[in-house]
Amino acid sequence: MKKMLLILLVISGLQATAGEYVIDGAHSHVMFKIKHMTISSVMGRFEKFKGSFTFDPKHVDQSTGNVTIEVNSVNTDVGDRDKHLKSPEFFDVAKYPEMIFKSTKVVVKAKNYFQLKGNLTLHGVTQAITLDVEYGGTAVDPWGNTRVAFSATGKLNRKDYGLMWNKLLETGGLLVGEEVTINIEVEAILQK
Repeated sequence: MKKMLLILLVISGLQATAGEYVIDGAHSHVMFKIKHMTISSVMGRFEKFKGSFTFDPKHVDQSTGNVTIEVNSVNTDVGDRDKHLKSPEFFDVAKYPEMIFKSTKVVVKAKNYFQLKGNLTLHGVTQAITLDVEYGGTAVDPWGNTRVAFSATGKLNRKDYGLMWNKLLETGGLLVGEEVTINIEVEAILQK
C-alpha cells in the first residue's frame, strides 16, 4: 500500500520539463478525413513525418515548432486511390514532395488547451492554419526519457492549396469534398 501511494505521488507531481522535444514517429499519427460523394468519408494518414518544438508548460504561449510531412507517404489503405492522390491531379508528389508546417503563435485557451497558429505549405501554396490542441500530459518512459503528448484537430479547404481535381455526380454533388479534417496525435521526447 505504501509503495502504491508513493508511485501515485510521483506520477501526480510529474510535469513537463521546458526544452526542445522531437516527435516520436513510432507513437505519433497524422490523419485526415474528407467527404466522399457527400454521403460518407474517406480517411487516411501520412506515415512519414518529422518535427520538433520547444515547450515550457509555464510559458506555453512561447512555444515554437515545425513539422515536415513526406506527402508520398499518404495511405488510405486503397492502393489505386493512393496512386491517384500522389499523381499530378492531386498532391503531385514528384513536384511537391513535402508538406511543411511552421508555427507562428500559440494562444492559451484554458488549462491544457490552446490554439496553435502557423503556416502550412502544401502543393506549393502557403496558407495560415489554426489547430485546436490539447496537452495530454507528461511521462517518463522505462529508459528515462521525458515524453509529452498532444492531440490536435483542425480543418482546411483543399482548394486553398490548389488541389482542385473533382468529378460531378448525377445528383449534382461532388465526388470529393473540399473541407479536410485533420487529426494529429503527437508523442515527443525531450532532448537531453
